[in-house]
Amino acid sequence: MKSLEIKWQRLIYKNKTCPRCAKTENEIKKTVSLLKEVCRNTGIKFVLKKEKISKNEFIKNPLKSNQIFINNKPLEEYLNAKISKTKCCDVCDHVECRKVGVDKTQFEVIPK
Repeated sequence: MKSLEIKWQRLIYKNKTCPRCAKTENEIKKTVSLLKEVCRNTGIKFVLKKEKISKNEFIKNPLKSNQIFINNKPLEEYLNAKISKTKCCDVCDHVECRKVGVDKTQFEVIPK
């Protein structure tokens, strides 16, 4: 059986995450559910791995948060996307967080 692994990592601090990551999590769940439905007879197994990033890891490299990998390759490589940062929220201590740009559209929340 073939498998497709989707790994998503995000900041978790005091059992909270930022609104961007929370909304991205909902979108990822919808995506995996849709992929399983559409590909149910293909023999492909979809695996979702969610990883936590500590506050210290986040402060060292905030672009690691809300990052998605497909079979260990960053999503932005598949999309030829550009990564940038914008201010976020109090969970992130208002550190600039990951934003993904595809063509002229910018995404703070990664949509399905």
